[in-house]
Amino acid sequence: MKTTEGINFLIEKLRTDQSEAGSWEYPFEAGTFTDAYMIVLLRTLEINDEALIKSLTERLVSRQESNGAWKLYRDDGDGNVTSTVEGYYALLYSGYYKPEDERLQKANRFILANGGIEKTTLLTKIMLTLTGQYQWPKFFPLPVELILLPLYSPVNLFSMSVYGRAHIVPLIVAADKKYQLKTAKSPDLSNLFVSSREDSFIAWAESDEARKLHSFITDSVKKLFGLPKDVRRLSLSRAKLYMTNATEPDGTLFSYFTSTFFMIFALLALGHKKEDPLIKAAVAGLYTFQTKVKGHTHIQFTTASVWNTSLISYALQEAGVSATDPMVEKATMFLLKRQQSKYGDWAIHNKKSKPGGWGFSNVNTIQPDMDDSTSTLRALTGKASLDKTVYVSWNKGTNWVVAMQNRDGGWAAFEKNTNSLLLSLLPIQEAKGILTDPSTPDLTGRTMEYLGTFANVTKEGPELSNGVRWLRKNQEKNGSWEGQWGVQYIYGTWAALTGLAAAGVSTDESIQKAVKWLKAIQNKDGGWGESCLSDRNKTYTPLAASTLTHTAWALDALVSVSDQPDKNMIEAMHFLLKSLNQVDWREEYPAGKGLADRIYFHYHSYRYLFPLLALAHYQNKYN
Repeated sequence: MKTTEGINFLIEKLRTDQSEAGSWEYPFEAGTFTDAYMIVLLRTLEINDEALIKSLTERLVSRQESNGAWKLYRDDGDGNVTSTVEGYYALLYSGYYKPEDERLQKANRFILANGGIEKTTLLTKIMLTLTGQYQWPKFFPLPVELILLPLYSPVNLFSMSVYGRAHIVPLIVAADKKYQLKTAKSPDLSNLFVSSREDSFIAWAESDEARKLHSFITDSVKKLFGLPKDVRRLSLSRAKLYMTNATEPDGTLFSYFTSTFFMIFALLALGHKKEDPLIKAAVAGLYTFQTKVKGHTHIQFTTASVWNTSLISYALQEAGVSATDPMVEKATMFLLKRQQSKYGDWAIHNKKSKPGGWGFSNVNTIQPDMDDSTSTLRALTGKASLDKTVYVSWNKGTNWVVAMQNRDGGWAAFEKNTNSLLLSLLPIQEAKGILTDPSTPDLTGRTMEYLGTFANVTKEGPELSNGVRWLRKNQEKNGSWEGQWGVQYIYGTWAALTGLAAAGVSTDESIQKAVKWLKAIQNKDGGWGESCLSDRNKTYTPLAASTLTHTAWALDALVSVSDQPDKNMIEAMHFLLKSLNQVDWREEYPAGKGLADRIYFHYHSYRYLFPLLALAHYQNKYN
């Protein structure tokens, strides 16, 4: 297949898959944990939607390994304890599987052989606690009074990331009430415990550090507000107000599955009934996250409508599709309607900027993020030069992006200057990934690539020059960069290299180190592939197979900093062209990341849009 044939094939595939609304609604697959949580939630609320519950159990069973375990990804050892506990619990609670079932017996043996239920991660322990399978610690280190601390306090609600805030607020409400809800159908998981004395959840909650944190928060609030009883009542009221203000039009909390799950239990803890309109709306919102994967119903973590649509529209235009083509026009209208006009949490640390960004999902109205904003702005650039109305939106979005640069020179995902060292050191599992929103190579590189290529920001200006300094400072010793939202070092290196190239430093020593590293890890078939184990190992770990997505990222990175194609790049291009119809496990392997070593995503759009982008850039530059 020739380059032009490959490009045309991908363009027509994307044309066929576009929705009537102008978006691309490819599945945003989140493994199995959301399916398991949904079953548990429906049974706990006694919403006996048997059709949905049964279809979710069928997907869970289809993903179970022969040894009874579930995995986060294909090369996740013999299995993952957390995923296996989730699958086991959901199948039991569904009522369609009994403890004597051979599948559950195997899962039970795997869990006990690998440390028991105590070895699950914090997110799952909280879910188990809320549904009565785990005990709340006698002492919880984050009191609900946290929500009252002022911005100048070393620890306060807005010193953490909005992702952390979305989960912490409902959690501290439920923890304050020690809330749990079991039903007549609740399974008994007590046989999955091995030794609760080794439980990291209890150890963290009852550690000296946690007690000091708790005392600091409560003492600080008492000094400000007075009587403890009044303070607690005010804290709970403020927490509820935060959740209701952050509820999207579809009823979900920030359009995340897990934060909405926690919010439902927080509302129950505050005395709301299962039939309460807020709870019914939240559940209805989660229902809209349904999609189909291999014929099975899957509950997405959220929808990826804006992300998919913006990336695809941009890739199509790079491949020669006009901004006035009906396909691109429809995508443009879809994206313009989702530009945000409200002030969200981001404005706490960025008081001077007006709204203008975009969010990730179909319904985000108050939580813009840097990646979706720059991705959408790329997609709108062509039309902005032709249409004054589009230009106004484009300019507003660009101003918001520039204003969100951190004081260290980089860009974060959601907010400005919320990289609290104190929060990252808390004895909380993945505190850095959950509670902080630091500058990252992928966000910084992709923002620089947008500003330097499309927004006419001068190379000598503070935006790009400070970004260059940040990337140089945060490069790994081997020449790569770590990615926060993709897997992982290939993703981060691609973003950093394209950003540096757009900043006009293509001969920089850091670029040469990165190019050397990329070429050194290329597979014999001309492609690239990285394992999610890179997170666990804290270093690049090869997948031992090439994927379309990783190969497209690597090739696009090399194209951005190379005057002429070389042998490595030609081999990569040939791999992409011969593999466009590849349908085996390699194209189902997660390339997206939500939380290191815990939540990974398979974007079904990536196998089309990123090869298209890489091939288009290759052809445009080298003809």
